[in-house]
Amino acid sequence: MSVRSRWIARSLIAVSAAVALYFGAAAQTPAAWAHVHASSDNAVRGAMAVVTFQVPNESNTGALTTALTITLSDVASARTESLPGWTAKLDRDVASGTVRSVTWTAAPNGGIGPDQFGLFRLSVKLPDTDTVSFPAAQTYADGTVVNWDQQPLPDGSEPEHPAPMLTLATAQPGPHQHHGSPSPAPAAARSTAADNTARLLAGAALVLAAAGVAIALIRRRA
Repeated sequence: MSVRSRWIARSLIAVSAAVALYFGAAAQTPAAWAHVHASSDNAVRGAMAVVTFQVPNESNTGALTTALTITLSDVASARTESLPGWTAKLDRDVASGTVRSVTWTAAPNGGIGPDQFGLFRLSVKLPDTDTVSFPAAQTYADGTVVNWDQQPLPDGSEPEHPAPMLTLATAQPGPHQHHGSPSPAPAAARSTAADNTARLLAGAALVLAAAGVAIALIRRRA
């Protein structure tokens, strides 16, 4: 084998390795994308906020997602956004004056189809805690129920069916704010979907860079 051929072979191996690493990492990402996520632009401790739940359909049988139940913890006030094709019902605890859960149900023959996702918004008063968890139950037309209710594992890794969670900011009064006015929620309060997208873009950039190096080496040896 000539020197040029060896350089070409090595360059192709380098590109192949980069591609394999990229797609190996990307293969782990769809599982995260398939989770039910919670996000908010104004998640502040003890304040009102609009929380958006992103719900993907990951049925292996092609069944529609026909219902979503979100369990609430120590929530005194909640309102749902009008959503065409769905009805929402709040489960209130009259004795304690709190809202225990909210359930969205699709109209007959409706729901979230395969390879689709739905957005469900809820205006809610958040608890005065560092984080808040929203255990969810996703129901499919074939009777399957997927419970997204698992907490982070002791080692910090993500469980198979993690509960949607928000990290809450602390209200910071400014010079032109009344005491207790909310500051913007930290990035951690938003869905991790943006992080997954960033990782994929970074991986794609690495692959392209590796390909560029390989091409440069091939031309250099040509």
